[in-house]
Amino acid sequence: LFDKSVFIMKKTLVIVTHPHIDQSVVNKRWVEELEKHPDQFTVHQIYQAYPDGVIDVAKEQALVEEHENLVFQFPVYWFNCPPLLKQWLDEVLTYGWAYGSTGDKLKNKKFMLAVSAGVKEKVYSEYGEYKLSLEQIFTPFKLTALYIGADYQPLHAFYGLDTNPSEDDDIPTHQDIENNAIEYVQKLLALSE
Repeated sequence: LFDKSVFIMKKTLVIVTHPHIDQSVVNKRWVEELEKHPDQFTVHQIYQAYPDGVIDVAKEQALVEEHENLVFQFPVYWFNCPPLLKQWLDEVLTYGWAYGSTGDKLKNKKFMLAVSAGVKEKVYSEYGEYKLSLEQIFTPFKLTALYIGADYQPLHAFYGLDTNPSEDDDIPTHQDIENNAIEYVQKLLALSE
């Protein structure tokens, strides 16, 4: 018998966690670019899906299981992710499903972050104001991926679009945002190769 499931390409699930996506520049543009490829990506905006903050764990787990790769997209909030994403991680990545002796649902799935940071990349460096890179700041996500057996990928970032830039800031252009959105989609398409 012919097994059609072998030829079904699984998509990448992009969990967008932006509490004010309508006011976003970068995250909103990323979503627009992702939505041009509905055969490749499922864009799941959890602040829109759960405005009351009550997460349907079974629904989220089923959605993750239907996808080959998992990407978390969000703006940097106090050197972390927005609170609903932390809640999602706490509630969805359960014992016996994501980890533990029978918890293998994320094993070998590619796991990636896409983040927008308000300040320039040089601020997130050993010699910058924050003394740490975004990769270092988001080490807990890398450890989470390791713990659940997922394949952690290098993060994708957009830097420097602060809502309150100073006069001496080199503010990114519209073209910078466009180029970054295209680069982002290309990175995600490469996850399935």
